[in-house]
Order: sequence, then structure tokens, then C-alpha cells
Amino acid sequence: MSKPGKMAQQLIKSLFKKPATINYPAQKSEMAEGFRGKLKFKAHLCIGCKLCMRDCPTDAIVIRKVGEKKFEAEIDIAKCISCAQCVDSCPANALDITPEFELARLDRMKLKVLFSADTDDDTKEKT
Repeated sequence: MSKPGKMAQQLIKSLFKKPATINYPAQKSEMAEGFRGKLKFKAHLCIGCKLCMRDCPTDAIVIRKVGEKKFEAEIDIAKCISCAQCVDSCPANALDITPEFELARLDRMKLKVLFSADTDDDTKEKT
């Protein structure tokens, strides 16, 4: 150590600075504009073209026809890499990205999210 006084000076400065991090579990932070989190499927807008399935690089999306002009989506969050390619390729804007990022589950089967076509509310999902 060539300059021990320099290190002590830096230590004293950092004692009075505001921390650069947050206390995460206790304080929730707002995600930045354009953050790519969990996918959201809007069943009433889906036209069944399945372009999202074809464009997904990890095969995380499965679209199934459940009735006349009714489709449901099953999204495997364990496979999804949040690239938003499916959102960009959907001509009907039936897929959207949410800022939700706390997606960890203890049971791997709960990572498969089924967005049912039976509900009118877009936020309803079956896990």
C-alpha cells in the first residue's frame, strides 16, 4: 500500500453517501419504461394465426383453438427468455409484456400459465 491515507479518505467519504442500492424485498422498485417482464395474453384479440408460436425461439407459447374464433394460450415461463419477439410478430396485438418480474415458483408446473378464452377479463389466468 503506497498511500494508506488515500484509502482512509475514501472510506470516510463513503460513510456519508447515500447507498446506490435499495433494500429490495422491503422496498419495491419501479421498472424502467420498456422493461420486458411476464407475457400477457388477450384472448378476445387473438385471431389464431399462431405467428407468435412460430417466432418464439424457445417454443414457450402454445396457442389452442377452443371454440369458434376462441383461442387460449399456454405460456411456459421457464422457457421464456423475455425477448418479446412474439409481441412484435402478433398482427392482432393479442400479446403484451408486463413489468412483472417476480416469477419464481417452487413447483415447476406452476411456471406454465394458461390464459383461458372463457374469461372476458384479460387478467384472468390459470396456473
